[in-house]
Amino acid sequence: MPPPSPGARSGPTQPDAGATEPPADAAGATDEADPSAADPAPDEPAPAEPVPASDDPDASESAATGVPLDEIRRYVGVFNAIRQGYVDPVDERKLMTSAIRGLLLDLDPHSAYLEKSDAEAFDEGTTGAYDGIGVEVLQLPDGKVKVIAPIDDTPAAKAGIRAGDTIVAVDGRPLAPADAEGHGPLRGPPGTRVVLTVLREGEPEPLEITVQRDTIRVASVRGRLLEPGYGYVRISQFQVETGEDFTRTVRELQAGGPLKGLVIDLRSNPGGLLTSAVRVADDLLEAGRIVSTRGRNPVNDTEFSATPGDILDGAPVVVIIDAGSASASEVLAGALRDNGRARIVGSRSFGKGSVQTVMPLGNGDAVKLTTARYFTPSGRSIQARGIDPDVVLQPDPPARPTARSRYTEAMLPGHLRGDEEEEGAGAGDVLDGDGPIQAALAELKKPAAPAPAPQR
Repeated sequence: MPPPSPGARSGPTQPDAGATEPPADAAGATDEADPSAADPAPDEPAPAEPVPASDDPDASESAATGVPLDEIRRYVGVFNAIRQGYVDPVDERKLMTSAIRGLLLDLDPHSAYLEKSDAEAFDEGTTGAYDGIGVEVLQLPDGKVKVIAPIDDTPAAKAGIRAGDTIVAVDGRPLAPADAEGHGPLRGPPGTRVVLTVLREGEPEPLEITVQRDTIRVASVRGRLLEPGYGYVRISQFQVETGEDFTRTVRELQAGGPLKGLVIDLRSNPGGLLTSAVRVADDLLEAGRIVSTRGRNPVNDTEFSATPGDILDGAPVVVIIDAGSASASEVLAGALRDNGRARIVGSRSFGKGSVQTVMPLGNGDAVKLTTARYFTPSGRSIQARGIDPDVVLQPDPPARPTARSRYTEAMLPGHLRGDEEEEGAGAGDVLDGDGPIQAALAELKKPAAPAPAPQR
């Protein structure tokens, strides 16, 4: 059945590899799955051990709710000690927020506490409009931010910010963990300038890059003809309207006649709405599974399958990926390849294969919790492994050897272990320029090999 439309900020989500302009601009970071489509969990959790009866009312409450009461008492003791004895007065709300953050801190890099402003900005990216510099980032524990990808045609991209850069200071002030709160220092009124101190692999000294903020309105889909009969569609991220925009763009390319083939460019696409990626895959598939998610709780188990109708009528497809391709973009690449619908060229993708659930809290804040892994149609989890291309492309100019070992989900502290994770295996390269597009076009023109049967 067709993918459901995204709804409120609750239920399973599949965010990008990171946030946009930490952590508030998480462009497209609310991939909604449909709990009603869930299949029964393959492995039900074992029943809990029975708790002995007790006359202690507190102990009974603990047994009824599953709350570890002794640990709660320990927490309250520390909370009161800080509130009453710390050298300076402590705001109790901030103290409680810090405690909740601590619950999530050591789980994995994508579970987080979002204060109200962060939660609002987290949603904002799905519409593609905000004031900032236009860069997808991952917040690091020490306050620095790792650039997942600059968004196409934004101030960050024009200023030369690259996927894999690490921003360590803003306007000369080193970033600290507290900078993750609120909208963050990369946000600001349009027209204002910000000087970023950037560490880049292969550069012996930090770079100082000046970027002028703007209202970022991200057009997630752009298309053109590479030559008569051969189309090119660039998807920079997956927003609410990306599926419809993809359909319209392909139809426009077909205005002069049927396409002989299509290149889909997912380089440095950090992901976004899972349902939008599913919609694009469904446009190109006649049948077969697109993606499934599986977690410990059956409500997080979902499956999406294609409906009949291929807008290209079987014309060949080649997809370009690189080290900045993450999450929903990996879902699309995996779905098309596993169903024999497309060949993949480029370099190994980021490896973001986990699903997050955003749970709103009563005060407007929210918790983003990792609840499941997603699987390609063949049943593979790409968590901490990524998608390996059928044809490997090299960057031009060649990347320095050290760059390959660091830019990957597998290198994030505390990441979820992947089923096919390889110890010491690095991510692919970031592929810039038009070279990969020409390589994809050449691949598109090769005689098609017999396609495997769709995965069902």
